[in-house]
Amino acid sequence: MTSAPMKNSSGGDAGRVDLAETVFGIEPNLAVMHQVVTAQLAHKRAGTHSTKTRAEVRGGGAKPWKQKGTGRARQGSTRAVQWRGGGVAHGPKPRDYSKKVNKKVVNLAVRSALSDRAASEQLIVVDDWGIDQPSTKQAVTLLTNLGLRPAGERAPRVLIVLFRTEDNVWKSLRNLGERVQVILPEEINVYDVLVNDYVVFSQASLAATTARLTGDVTEVEAVAVVAANDEGDAE
Repeated sequence: MTSAPMKNSSGGDAGRVDLAETVFGIEPNLAVMHQVVTAQLAHKRAGTHSTKTRAEVRGGGAKPWKQKGTGRARQGSTRAVQWRGGGVAHGPKPRDYSKKVNKKVVNLAVRSALSDRAASEQLIVVDDWGIDQPSTKQAVTLLTNLGLRPAGERAPRVLIVLFRTEDNVWKSLRNLGERVQVILPEEINVYDVLVNDYVVFSQASLAATTARLTGDVTEVEAVAVVAANDEGDAE
């Protein structure tokens, strides 16, 4: 049975939590992960780059010099590609870089990435964030207690999966720079899981992620309602 360590906000060991084998316990498919990451990065490209061909630049209508008798190479236009100010041969033009990837392939890639993090003990579940108000100081203390801010060492990259209703935690973590990334359960993707060293879930966000990746939409909605109610009670 695949499991992950569960910790409290003070860094204490709260046991282990069982993980769904179909989401966190499969054999990672490297080829699929590569395909999906490539598609993700390609989709980010604007594709607005553009250069002008010799037909699009201004000028060059007159022949620079006569065809024969000058001792120089024959030229037909000052806007040919070998001339300064001329057109560009085979230069980039606006294009769409996006690649189509089936939903089942994306799902497999995400489960592969999460399984890799779970197998490497780089997946942590927190039973309580311990942040009762927006406070960057409390967020730093939390990550330090979890062992994700080692003293005197370069901090690892951390991906934290939160619900939108967890405002206090969200506001506390968002100021910690590029090495801490906060996303929603429905936004979890292959690239973000792989580019970060650790993935941190709450029990609710773990359940929502598992439900989404297994296709249980009803369970996703139920978990979101419970998380919203818990946040309301905490306030």
